[in-house]
Amino acid sequence: MLDVIPTVHRSKRRLLAVSLVLFAGAGAATAGDVGPATTVGATALAVGGVYCVAQYADRVSRPELARLSLGLWIGFLGVAGLHLVGLETVAGAAPGTTAAGVRSLSALTWTALLLSCSATVFLGFREYASASADVAEEQVLEGESDYSTR
Repeated sequence: MLDVIPTVHRSKRRLLAVSLVLFAGAGAATAGDVGPATTVGATALAVGGVYCVAQYADRVSRPELARLSLGLWIGFLGVAGLHLVGLETVAGAAPGTTAAGVRSLSALTWTALLLSCSATVFLGFREYASASADVAEEQVLEGESDYSTR
């Protein structure tokens, strides 16, 4: 008889996709005139998106998280470039109503910003945690301690 605990395969990409959808919902909700209820709802969506990014960051390696963060920032800069031209101009060039296009571009901008910020913050947390663990390990190896040796 095997004494192996079965584990469920956890999809990392699914968490990133869910956070993308939650951030897009938060961005779309705040694109126009908003009231307090809409702001609370958008904030709840954004918090859910950050939670999903935190779970994703916990399941990937540091180099993978660093590449993701860099790629997301490059993507955000590309989306932010649309603001130089003007959202109405870009939305007017696409088929459909201009208001829907502006709302979509605003949601895309907020999604890119929140996703890249979240990934970078969790990468920073991981770097900080590993740096403090390395320092403590070096102190033990060098014989330094907070305790006296009398």
